Amino acid sequence: QVQLVESGGGLVQPGGSLGLSCAASGSISNINAMGWYRQAPGKQREWVATITRSGTTWLTNSVKGRFTISRDNAKNTVTLHMASLKPEDTAIYYCACARLGVLSVPDYWGQGTQVTVSS
Repeated sequence: QVQLVESGGGLVQPGGSLGLSCAASGSISNINAMGWYRQAPGKQREWVATITRSGTTWLTNSVKGRFTISRDNAKNTVTLHMASLKPEDTAIYYCACARLGVLSVPDYWGQGTQVTVSS
């Protein structure tokens, strides 16, 4: 079992920045991919970003140039750095991880943290 705990959500104005962190614990030695999904009100959960143990990253098109993802394998943490935030980025952001692949089908999920972009 792997436990994921997110932190860092909150309210931010359009154009602002925010960082989300996720700490993993438990049986994490065989975890390859870590990353983030989000779910906006009335919409399906969507993939946002992935980073592998080796540091390869992917971002969904709507956040490229605004979001970056980083990982600290020694601390078992993954961070989503969000800048130039837009109201449409408002969502619950979920940390996720997977043993195999690149997070298309996560094995574990965090409980989520709310991000609200509003003036």
